[in-house]
Amino acid sequence: MKLLAFGDVHGDISLVEKLAKKAEQEHVDLVIMCGDMTHFDSSVENLIGPFKKKNLKILLIPGNHESVATADFLADFYDVKNIHGYSVRYADVGIFGCGGANVGPNRISDSEVKSLLKKSFDKIKYLPKTIMVTHAHPTGTKMEQFTRFFPGSRGVREAVEELKPNILLCSHVHEAEGIEEMIGNTLVVNVGRKGKIFEF
Repeated sequence: MKLLAFGDVHGDISLVEKLAKKAEQEHVDLVIMCGDMTHFDSSVENLIGPFKKKNLKILLIPGNHESVATADFLADFYDVKNIHGYSVRYADVGIFGCGGANVGPNRISDSEVKSLLKKSFDKIKYLPKTIMVTHAHPTGTKMEQFTRFFPGSRGVREAVEELKPNILLCSHVHEAEGIEEMIGNTLVVNVGRKGKIFEF
């Protein structure tokens, strides 16, 4: 399986078009949107359409710029999957997620983040490979050093340590785009606006 993950496009349609073209050129099987697709719930038009036109499978979660209701609306309208508190299986890979962040208008508490991640993980924990998708980054990581305004999520950190996914995909801190680091045996990647391709 080959996937493209990105976040923080904030309604930038030209960037979405470029990412859809990249997904097509790279023969991607799955696109994962790691939140902050909109700019405070506005600019929702054509955020997913370019990917759908190329018949790509899409998963998304909300960030702190859009509500769960907006993410659900986009998922319903385009017939894609919002994995905020849910999981999916592709072959031997399980993907589970939780959106939102601990700052901004669509805040979510650390305890709720951890609870949603655990609940969604339980459905796919038997699979040999698991991918956690969040908007916020974990506490105690390099990503925190790039911002004074966006603290990491303790709930995400505790979920990584307990659930031990193979990979955690996040975004949120624009300045930390592309940063990769390890928490135990979990690879933590800030996929950023330009996106990152993974193969399994």
